[in-house]
Amino acid sequence: MTISRRELIKVGLAAGTALSIPSVLRAQTPPAAARTVRMVKGDLTIFDPIFTATNITGDHGAAIYDTLFAVDSMFTPQPQMVGKWGVSDDKKIYTFELRDGLGWHDGTPVTAADCVASIRRWAQVTPGGQLIMERAKDIAKKDDKTFTIALKEPLGILIDILATLPCPTLFIMREKDAERPATEQVTGNIGSGPFKFNHDLAKPGASFTYDRNDKYVPRKEPSDGFAGGKVVNVERVTWENIADQQTAMAALQAGEIDYFETPPADLYSVIASDPNLELQILNKTGQDVVLRLNHLQKPFDNVKARQAMLSLIDQDAYMRVMSSDPKYSSTVVSLFGSGTLYYNDENTGWYKKGGDPEKATQLFMEAGYAGERVVILQPTDWAESSNASQLLAAALRNIGVNAELAPSDWGGVAARRANKGPIENGGWNMFITTNTGYSNSNPLGTPLLTANGDKAWYGWPKSDEYEVLRAKWADVETVDERKALARKMQKVWWDFVGDVRLGGYVQPIARRKTLTGLIGIPVLVPMWNMQKA
Repeated sequence: MTISRRELIKVGLAAGTALSIPSVLRAQTPPAAARTVRMVKGDLTIFDPIFTATNITGDHGAAIYDTLFAVDSMFTPQPQMVGKWGVSDDKKIYTFELRDGLGWHDGTPVTAADCVASIRRWAQVTPGGQLIMERAKDIAKKDDKTFTIALKEPLGILIDILATLPCPTLFIMREKDAERPATEQVTGNIGSGPFKFNHDLAKPGASFTYDRNDKYVPRKEPSDGFAGGKVVNVERVTWENIADQQTAMAALQAGEIDYFETPPADLYSVIASDPNLELQILNKTGQDVVLRLNHLQKPFDNVKARQAMLSLIDQDAYMRVMSSDPKYSSTVVSLFGSGTLYYNDENTGWYKKGGDPEKATQLFMEAGYAGERVVILQPTDWAESSNASQLLAAALRNIGVNAELAPSDWGGVAARRANKGPIENGGWNMFITTNTGYSNSNPLGTPLLTANGDKAWYGWPKSDEYEVLRAKWADVETVDERKALARKMQKVWWDFVGDVRLGGYVQPIARRKTLTGLIGIPVLVPMWNMQKA
């Protein structure tokens, strides 16, 4: 898109001529009812929130499923599906009793057996869950409403792990669904949460609809972060997939949609000046932009090639294409989330403003790079990442690397990144993703901070030295001790280069002022508590 066209769009929007811009929504959908919220969020292609860590799937999970515990606005765990719980004197046996009124969308009751199966499945793919399983003697049903977790040794952060917010979040599924391996998708979309997935109105690639679950019994406490009563104030929420940001922006101004998750940064001023619209930051910890490298395949199976990427990156350049307003972006040199207690500058001598292409070239030579194709997965329906992928390809080509873009929608990226094979068999070398600063502050909560090889997140980094340090996180008791441990972990991480950071930014959503009650919390966007005037 050329600058002149974008400037023309800005003028048109600012002048209030959005109605003259062609509208997909006006042609295809009737006007929204007063108690229906329409949200532009992206393309939902994977529905199982344990199978993937993708945030849009996490949002889907938050709508239709429920959780045992949930964090409040101060990130303190609170009971959610659990009514009562206790721990034995030796701190090794936890007993949980479900609260009354929990039922699946198919009319059957939620049972302790559902919870046990869900915990076991979730534990296959999350670092905190894996830790629980390492220390557990057993996780077992006691009666229909009660289950226990018996440990071999105390684990003081057990409740924190069960309440973890980063995806994959511990959503409770029916036993028959949760008995599937985490590597196989659950497709039924039957939960016990405050919304029901409307299968009849599902239009893959276009829109998905969620209806209020009128049989859901919310907790009596007021809504607080992800915790408290999940009270639904609207009858229906529809997610529209409008890949073109300008079309989505026009629809927002015309009142055809109520919420736009990723408005383009160069239109923030237009939104701020519109009396009917408002920018709102829901995730105040922001997003750290992460470049994942495939450690299993050439050239990044060689640490020198991975170190070359640290030297090559000009973070300011990536932030200009991902968040053009500098007040919303920042440099990121720590693997521990931006603005968190554990962010630090240990072993960051590799960082150089503007990058260091000459050093990157030298390191690729030392790695024995011989002209192999380097495939970058490019999500064309996520404009910021698509632009950053093109910048990355150009930077690599400029130093003689045979970089190649593999364009697809984000669903295609999410599917292909699971392929551990070589390029000729559909594999990959790099892709860009984001993780919240909040998520990156907890190495037991986010898969991105693991380095346990085949069990690690996409890219499959491996460092036994790092993993020994990460395992200590569960037993460190004070903030100062955790800060010291974080520095040791970061030193090792940047030595073997678990991944590469491209910068960080805060992404405000845009909404019509008639839509209120949005819950500001990292990672997920809850749809309860919303109200529409």
